Amino acid sequence: MTKIIIVGLGAGDMDQLPLGVYKLLKNHYPLFLRTKEHPVVKALEQEDVAFTSFDDIYEKNQQFTDVYEEIVGKLLSEAADKDILYAVPGAPIVAERTVQLLLERGEKMGIEIKLAGGQSFLDALFQAVRIDPIEGFQLVDGTNFSKNNVQLTQHLIIAQVYDKMVASNVKLELMELLPDTYEIYIVTNAGSTTEFVKKVPLYLLDHGFLFSNLTSLYIPPIKDERILYKNFTYLRQVVAVLRSPNGCPWDREQTHQSLKKYLIEEAYELLEAIDEDDDDHMVEELGDVLLQIMLHAQIGEDEGYFTIDDVIEAITSKMIRRHPHVFGKKAAKTVDEVVSNWQEIKQNEEGREETRFAVSKKGLPALLQAYELQKMAKKLGFDWQEIGPVIEKLKEELDEWLKEVDSGADKDAIKLEFGDLLFSMINIARFLSIHPEEALIRANQKFVRRFQYIEKKINKAGKKFSDYTLEELDSLWNEAKEKGL
Repeated sequence: MTKIIIVGLGAGDMDQLPLGVYKLLKNHYPLFLRTKEHPVVKALEQEDVAFTSFDDIYEKNQQFTDVYEEIVGKLLSEAADKDILYAVPGAPIVAERTVQLLLERGEKMGIEIKLAGGQSFLDALFQAVRIDPIEGFQLVDGTNFSKNNVQLTQHLIIAQVYDKMVASNVKLELMELLPDTYEIYIVTNAGSTTEFVKKVPLYLLDHGFLFSNLTSLYIPPIKDERILYKNFTYLRQVVAVLRSPNGCPWDREQTHQSLKKYLIEEAYELLEAIDEDDDDHMVEELGDVLLQIMLHAQIGEDEGYFTIDDVIEAITSKMIRRHPHVFGKKAAKTVDEVVSNWQEIKQNEEGREETRFAVSKKGLPALLQAYELQKMAKKLGFDWQEIGPVIEKLKEELDEWLKEVDSGADKDAIKLEFGDLLFSMINIARFLSIHPEEALIRANQKFVRRFQYIEKKINKAGKKFSDYTLEELDSLWNEAKEKGL
């Protein structure tokens, strides 16, 4: 069995290279370098050590994944009939994707992969920026950096910031989390005689600096809590404090039942913001709805039944399970196919009742409940095919209600027939693809606009509502209507 011996060139120059690694480099194995852009390589060239570097592979490929695949392919091919030495910057096992790929594939091809040491750049970097890693740190790859994977309360080290393009991508991601002027550190050649450490505001990260395969970024932990206001974990902590013994008396007293009305109110205020097409208002109202969810989740955690993690897990699992056309192999090219798949999966999920009407949507307001019940009935085939019979049914219900009113029937009978009349109106809205809740909200908003017009006219005249007859008020209403209010 042949072998690939992998060594690290360390973080600095030849003076910091371990003796064992130096002997391997001089031991006449065929030597391959991931890159020759390293202080040790210059010394090796002066000692006439022969090597082959893969820098040309970086130049001809646009994606780092393609670079790594080609390098690994060449190394495995070279090691098919002889032992070879592969040298990488730093330590072989730290931030070296090619090494991970060799470990995964080498033995399957009958090639032994041997790790033979090398100092990581981390020790030198910690020393360069004067931090103690015991406080907690995070090491991430600059070539695949995402703001979603960052813990801002720990020391953050972003490695492999090879060039300006990588630096720009990192900057844009970080600016979603941090102020533009937040000070960060650019560290190149840590631990060598040419060590470069520069503290710069975030917005200048990709301006006027030279980057190399030995460049990393250091982001100090957040000290100003206001910067964490965008952080979900911090929000969770805030809600926990509100519910704690030293928190807010009002928040501590709340229960799932007591909060129900607030969730409904906040949901309707969000709908209003959506109808206004006001982004700032939507941000505020979405936050209010999220707060209600967080409070319910915190109550669940306080009582030992569930946490926000369970809530997130449940909805994530449901979304993946009910979207097999996205996360699985089931095809769905149209919206109708998606809806059909959704309903089929929902119906077959463990714990579901045999009939859709076993769950009667009783948690919804009556208007929405009626709308959903009618939609469920339609899916089961209980619906008219044309609007004519729907309108006739509405007329029938109106006649029955008027008959009860004219006959002086008891209040319960009138109420029952009025409910039937409303149910028929909602059925017509559904048949015409009009959401009854949205239609009623718009009617309410129109009423408010016209009534405000009347109020302004009365106030401008220095009078009161009681000074006007109903006919005069109705005339003002018609004025508002003519103005398009």
